[in-house]
Amino acid sequence: MIVFKYVIRFFLSLNTTLWFLGFLLIMLFAGALIMPGKQAFQGLHTVPLFKWLTTQPLTLTWWLWCLIGILSVLTVNTLFCSIESILKKRKVTQWLLLISPQVIHIGFLFMLLAHLFSALGSSQRFVAAREGSVLHISEDSAMQVKGINILVSPRGYISEWEVSVEYLSNGEVFKKDTIKPNQPSIHRGLNVNVKDFRLFPKKTVLLQVSKEPGAVWALTGGILCMAGITILIILKIKKER
Repeated sequence: MIVFKYVIRFFLSLNTTLWFLGFLLIMLFAGALIMPGKQAFQGLHTVPLFKWLTTQPLTLTWWLWCLIGILSVLTVNTLFCSIESILKKRKVTQWLLLISPQVIHIGFLFMLLAHLFSALGSSQRFVAAREGSVLHISEDSAMQVKGINILVSPRGYISEWEVSVEYLSNGEVFKKDTIKPNQPSIHRGLNVNVKDFRLFPKKTVLLQVSKEPGAVWALTGGILCMAGITILIILKIKKER
């Protein structure tokens, strides 16, 4: 029982937040010193984080494991503090003033959740393709590059471009799409972008095929954080007036 009370007090303490934020900065600083000198980190963004971590020695990734532990503690700390704040101030008449800091906390938790999903299932690869190239993007589907249209201005600058693609399953087309500037092709959680292209000797594009399962959660978290901060500032200004 004493241990349980100590654990509760630990996660409800603001000192826990401050200390672990300090530890977080120290680990990030350590990573900034370690990463540039190690070639193993070049493949970090091509596979899910946890899958990559399990293949690397602990002497190289200790600071990342520490970061994961610190973020886990901060997550529980945020939950405990938010619940305590609501319970203590549940009789406050200005409901928006009470709930806006908790909305910010929830947004923070959504962003942590987004990073967790990405660490478990994200992927990224680059593929060079020409007109007619077929790329296998999943176990049951493929993507064919049907056309690469590039418009060149009289001065020799590329003024416009688009890449038309088709998605196939068992040899049959079930979806057509077009990739343009700031307009990727999205299919079953996969995001296909054009990163570069060449006109000669043949039209060729460099495609980036990526999967970010945490993208929607990160967007949700960002919107909640901005909404909570905006409401809190407006209410504080009105209260002071």
